[in-house]
Amino acid sequence: MNRARSATVWAIRYGLPGMAIRVAARRGDLIARITADEALRENPFDAYDELRARGPVVSNRLLSATASHRTASEILRGDKFVASAGGGATGLLDRVLTAAVDPRALGPVDPPSLLVVQPPQHTRIRKLVSRTFTPRAVNRLTGRMREVADDLLDRIPEGEPFDLVEAFAAPLPVMVIAEILGVPTTMRDQFLRWGNEAAATLDPGLGWRAFWRADSALRGLNSWFEGHLAHLRHAPGEDLLSKLVHDVENGDRLSDTELRATGLLLLGAGFETTVNLIGNAVRLLLDHPGQLAALRADPSGWANAVEEVLRYDSPVQVTLRVASQDLQLAGLPLPEGRPVVTMLGGANRDPEVFAEPHTFDVTRPNAREHLAFSAGIHYCLGAQLARLEASIALQALFERFDGLALAGSPTRRGTRVLRGYTELPVRATTKSASVPGKRS
Repeated sequence: MNRARSATVWAIRYGLPGMAIRVAARRGDLIARITADEALRENPFDAYDELRARGPVVSNRLLSATASHRTASEILRGDKFVASAGGGATGLLDRVLTAAVDPRALGPVDPPSLLVVQPPQHTRIRKLVSRTFTPRAVNRLTGRMREVADDLLDRIPEGEPFDLVEAFAAPLPVMVIAEILGVPTTMRDQFLRWGNEAAATLDPGLGWRAFWRADSALRGLNSWFEGHLAHLRHAPGEDLLSKLVHDVENGDRLSDTELRATGLLLLGAGFETTVNLIGNAVRLLLDHPGQLAALRADPSGWANAVEEVLRYDSPVQVTLRVASQDLQLAGLPLPEGRPVVTMLGGANRDPEVFAEPHTFDVTRPNAREHLAFSAGIHYCLGAQLARLEASIALQALFERFDGLALAGSPTRRGTRVLRGYTELPVRATTKSASVPGKRS
């Protein structure tokens, strides 16, 4: 029964759309090529420019897309578009998909995840979550983040090649989010594996085998969270999830399903984005040693440097919205139910907003105007956590090792929505050394 339900979800959410995308890509459709063409995985930015040059909104037979910052902002911040749990599926297919989703395998794109539910449900859940997951609560973790970063750096063999993702960029955020969720130390490696496999569900056109692995990971996560929440009800800790479990406002509290969905979302928002952000930042700074030297000389610039990484090489490249009514977008008519792909990575290099958008500049005065964390009611719940972790991690790394250099060819992850590295081989020394790459 599980396999049949999973096969139905895969077919509607990934299989059929993926087939249509691949066919369109082979015919040269630009939107489909950006989504499916392996040749564009390393560098999609020229294709984003081409899309933007064709107009603020470009449409094909199946959907529309934008790489315009102004148009993307209008879509994300307005109330005429909704987030879709069905990958753009509408009508009968959407109803079949809703019925097929197994509550024991809820993922980040399944209700009641904040990524996809709409007001008033979204308003209610986010209000309750925000009462606990406050900026002040996140800032209290600053000291602990630095402790975790320093401990991980202590384990790195100086002078020998190592994978920065495996040794530092991945374990740091997973250890921090595990503490937020009250995850036992013995479970953290398992959380890392589950999180990596489940993240693939964000990508369109996901193959069956990858989906089945992700589905199995989600079942493991859901089962674990169900037991963990039951434990926290009787024996709460000092972690933020314990506080959320017991928080009540005017008699209202999150249900077990809402708590499970929120925990899963916090895991993704607090882990996947940050792993990619740290890895992308390290690669960019090694390629721009002049800017890295300036940050070492003036550490007050690290926060803005993180914003520029978010703009220049966004960890989340794409998000999908669906028109909730017949409307006009950038002067063009869109029918109700029309999916619109918002190319965040393209909007963040829009020359109308960012001067010399293809230049990486850690001093860029308006870097924070990026849309890397989306915007509007679906603005990323973990944005502040990701920013803080990345700033602390990068400063700790480059303070410790002034001779950090690439030690091999980095490997990009195979996903399109999430952009980062699966491997980033580097060598660390405390003695200054020349760093290969282009000069600022």
